Amino acid sequence: MRNFVHLNKKLINLFLISFISLLQVQGTAHAMAFNSNAQGESSTVLINNSWGYLENDANTPTQALANANWTTLNLPHTWNATDTIDAEPGYRRSASWYKRNIHLASTDQQHFVLYFEGANYETQVYVNNQLAGEHIGGYVGFEIDITDWVTQGDNNVMVRVSNRYNRNLIPSQKSDFFLYGGITRDVWFKTLPTHYVDKLTIKTPQVSKSSAKTQIEVKLNKTKINPDLSLIAHLISPAGEIIQSKKLNNQALAAAKNQTVNLDFDPLAKPQLWSIDTPNLYKVQVQLLNKDKATHKLTERFGYRWFETIPGKGFLLNGERVLLRGTHRHEESAGVGAALSNEQHRKDMEMIKEMGANFVRLGHYPQDPEIYKAADELGLILWDELPWCRGGKGGAEWEANTERLWVEQINQNINHPSIIFWSLGNEIYWEEDFEGGGADEVIMPYLQHLNQLTKSIDPSRLTSIRKYYPGATTVDTFSPSIWAGWYGGSYSQYEAAVINSTKKYPNFIHMEYGGSSHVGRHTETPISAKGMRGAQASVEEAMNQAVVKSVAKDSDWNENYMVDLFDWHLQVSENLPGLTGTAQWAVKDFGTPLRPENPIPYINQKGLFDRAGNPKDVYYVFKSYWTTEPFCYIESKTWTHRNGPKEGRDVTVYCNTQEAELFLNGQSLGRKTKDVNKVPAGGLVWKTPFNNGENKLTVKGFNSDSQVAEDQLKVTYLVGKHGKQDHFAMNYKKLANGNYLITVEALDKNKNRVLNYSERAYFSNLEGHGQLVENQGTPTGSSIIEIASGVAKIEFIPGNKETTIEFRTQNVKGIYLRLPAK
Repeated sequence: MRNFVHLNKKLINLFLISFISLLQVQGTAHAMAFNSNAQGESSTVLINNSWGYLENDANTPTQALANANWTTLNLPHTWNATDTIDAEPGYRRSASWYKRNIHLASTDQQHFVLYFEGANYETQVYVNNQLAGEHIGGYVGFEIDITDWVTQGDNNVMVRVSNRYNRNLIPSQKSDFFLYGGITRDVWFKTLPTHYVDKLTIKTPQVSKSSAKTQIEVKLNKTKINPDLSLIAHLISPAGEIIQSKKLNNQALAAAKNQTVNLDFDPLAKPQLWSIDTPNLYKVQVQLLNKDKATHKLTERFGYRWFETIPGKGFLLNGERVLLRGTHRHEESAGVGAALSNEQHRKDMEMIKEMGANFVRLGHYPQDPEIYKAADELGLILWDELPWCRGGKGGAEWEANTERLWVEQINQNINHPSIIFWSLGNEIYWEEDFEGGGADEVIMPYLQHLNQLTKSIDPSRLTSIRKYYPGATTVDTFSPSIWAGWYGGSYSQYEAAVINSTKKYPNFIHMEYGGSSHVGRHTETPISAKGMRGAQASVEEAMNQAVVKSVAKDSDWNENYMVDLFDWHLQVSENLPGLTGTAQWAVKDFGTPLRPENPIPYINQKGLFDRAGNPKDVYYVFKSYWTTEPFCYIESKTWTHRNGPKEGRDVTVYCNTQEAELFLNGQSLGRKTKDVNKVPAGGLVWKTPFNNGENKLTVKGFNSDSQVAEDQLKVTYLVGKHGKQDHFAMNYKKLANGNYLITVEALDKNKNRVLNYSERAYFSNLEGHGQLVENQGTPTGSSIIEIASGVAKIEFIPGNKETTIEFRTQNVKGIYLRLPAK
């Protein structure tokens, strides 16, 4: 939760923000000017705009300022936005500098604080060339009080951030995601009075449908209390009405121990509960008063809810069983890496909610404050995870960093009603960074210590861990590794694996299942429910995939198989009584240093959406199980070319309607009633006698005999089989955004698309005019990509002159396309 002061319009008008140009050594930055506040007034201002940036690992501000290569940019920012997935192995793991000027009209009787929502991973903040403070560790917010270093007038703020290799910091370098460097989240500038509220913690120790207790803990910034100070706390309803107020006089504040004041509101009758469908949010607002005039206030939101897991009955929220229908989220996206805007964060959570999910595991680290805010408002339950991801356990320095970050993470997020699970880590014994650091006798005592530490700070929530079997009974909920049909076994083994795990681990919850799909790659004969012949029999993930046969390693990652796999998994999980819940891995494709040879290099392609947030076929499988807004989807928008016998091929349709009717070229193929016990697609599969050439498919969905949904698809069908690849066709079309979409097709001598052609393709811009949209890790934003069912595409931004685009594969020595200027 953002720990900043909430402003009203009157307060905003009390200070002036102006940007002025400042000439600095070899670069340009901007100044932010603040009017002096009257004693006791406060403000918090977002200062993301117009920072100077230097991509250089200089050790001191003086060395950095002497450099000529400063540029100007806006935050959030990472220098690894695209170099993580470009053609050159590795990515920048070093330090950079950020700078800006802050102009203060006065510094009298005020505190000045910089609040960083996150900077990865080692940060030093300098004010007027003096070190004002530092923070070690990424993904969590931190404050730097710069009061003692600022002066009236101009103040030069410089920030050095490093994502260097440091095995004493979690997560491990061997984690399956990139460690992005930079100031990756928002930065705020606070002006505070002499006495202010440093933190507000809200607890709801007893909640029921009939009543709720509310306790607050207020931490003040100073021990010595001004004799004119008092405090008032308001309990505010979801409608914004003050429903209770409590006041503490000066004597009560002065008697506080460790600058902390505790206060109980009266029990609240019939609270409006926070739930998945009705995420009601209350507020507590605390004000410090100086001679009864408000000088500082802090507001936090919270919700009333209670929950538990009961073996055999599953997860209960507010006394009612809820099947946790979940996914996972990594904090990154195409083109920006980890430096997402709040709008992009919010969009991810809205996508998750719209597909019918009610649960999100934040993998594998605390995420942007906007994520928790969105979860609170949308009604999404969260699993918030300590970034102890792989690497085993280190020594004293590692321990100190890990515990400090965990305490900061819990304290930062503790008021969010959406958080139900505190996860202590993931695969923590794998790929040890310290010799012997993965041994059970080393890890177990520390895991028990972390669990006790967590409970001492917040006994109200459930602790969890994934894939560390000796710790299964230490935590409240536990997930083993089950990847049925991907890293081992077949997806038909999933039900037995879940039932067996439920018996073995009464606190069972299933995190991570699924597999990868390469957008546009299709087959008429995906691997069946029996699995791949010769594949590893176990459904657990083998630590060394190189030595086992599996669908993950030895298949082509076609979309059809993944549709079938998820359909099977969901049919099982939706119908198992007493199951706590599951979470598919992951909602979007994401970057990883561990997968350079994937069809899209360096991209984990297990997403329901591609890296830019466009839905894949598998998204509609989840939507058909979990949503109520009527829809139908013909499999698939990227499966536009098919071939086969004269009698045709099966067409599968995913709907959440009671019935569906499929039409081929205007002729009905019959209406079917959806049977939720059938796989695939609830039985909505039609044998479709395509005509040779272009065909139009239309499906209509019905509820109570009324049409409520429709979808269409054009399919080019070849009766018989295509021949071998003979040549390529390369063309382009102009997009609505003014860019060109370049398409390359592998064709046989009769100009039929060769659907089994899948070589790796390479695009290049020979003359350099304009720009290929590359290093995005998406199906149309990658200059190196495996061809999918005979097709490869890339987007191009035209320049002021014509240019030539080259296409190559290992066996094709080059074909060329001339593109016009914009």
